[in-house]
Amino acid sequence: MIPPLRHLLAALALCVAVPGCSSVYYDAMENLGFEKRDILVDRVKDGREAQADAQEEFKDALEQFRSLVDIDGGELEKKYDRLSRSYDSMENEADQVRDRIGAIEDVGRALFREWEDELDQYSSNELRRSSAVQLRETRAQYDQVVAAMNRAAAKMDPVLEIYQDQVLYLKHNLNARAVAALDTERLAIERRVEDLIAEMDAAIAEANRFIAQMES
Repeated sequence: MIPPLRHLLAALALCVAVPGCSSVYYDAMENLGFEKRDILVDRVKDGREAQADAQEEFKDALEQFRSLVDIDGGELEKKYDRLSRSYDSMENEADQVRDRIGAIEDVGRALFREWEDELDQYSSNELRRSSAVQLRETRAQYDQVVAAMNRAAAKMDPVLEIYQDQVLYLKHNLNARAVAALDTERLAIERRVEDLIAEMDAAIAEANRFIAQMES
C-alpha cells in the first residue's frame, strides 16, 4: 500500500536533518514536480514568517519586563511567571529562526551548485552566458537575504542573554527591592530589542524583494 503523499513529504522533510540525506530529499521532491528553486522560495517565505513571529515574541517579552519593573507590589510572582514564559517563548522562536535559515542555506547550496554544473551542458554560448548572468544576479540577491537574516539572528543572542540573567536573578530574589534594581537594565534591554526589531524588519524586507524577484 502506497503511503499518503502528506506522510511521504513529512518523511522526506525529516530526511533533510540527516547529514548526506538532503540530496535524496531534493531528488525526490523534483520527481514530485518541486524544483529546488521552488523549495528555496518556500523556505525564504518560512524564514520571513519565523522572523515576524520572533519579532512579536521579543516585543511581548519587552512589555512583560516593563510591566514587571513598573509594578508597585502585590503581583510580583504573577509578573515573574509571565516574564519567564515570555523568555521561553523567545528561545523557541529564536530556534525556529535559526532552523529556517539553516534550511534556506541548505537548499541554496544545492540549487546554485546544480545551476553551476548545468552551465556546461549548454550547446548555445548565448544561452549559457544568459544563464550565467541570471545565476550571478540570483545568487547576489540570495546572499543579501541570508546575510540580513543572519544579522538579525545574531542580535537575538545578546537579548536572550540579558533576559536569561533577569529571569535567573528574579527566580531567587523575588522582592520589590530586587525588581527595582532591574530598572537600571531597562534602557539596555529596550535599545537591544529595538536594534533587533530593526534588523528583523530589514531581513523581512530583503526576503520580500527576493520572493518577488523569484516569482516574477
